[in-house]
Amino acid sequence: MDILESLMNREKLGSTGIGNGIAIPHGRIKNSSKAVAVLLVTHKGVNYDAIDKRPVDIFFALLVPEDQCDTHLATLASIAKTFDNKDVLRKIRRAETDLDLYNIIEAA
Repeated sequence: MDILESLMNREKLGSTGIGNGIAIPHGRIKNSSKAVAVLLVTHKGVNYDAIDKRPVDIFFALLVPEDQCDTHLATLASIAKTFDNKDVLRKIRRAETDLDLYNIIEAA
């Protein structure tokens, strides 16, 4: 299963738009030994069928090895907790570079 297929299969179960302009699309991938995360921020929100019906401008995609279910769930919980912090969200939305985004997430 490729990355896009994994993410799309998960979205079919229900939107990963958690509200406040945030989505955490996630899936499992075969033949991988480590998790991979990608943070994307858009200037204009995207309609994403989020729980609060608001457009999404922060996407944190997570791909976890297929055999690491416990790690997957723990990582999702940690990400959701990080994005529950309004100060972190404000900083992310004001970030000007990829390095800024990295530093914000690393410090959170």
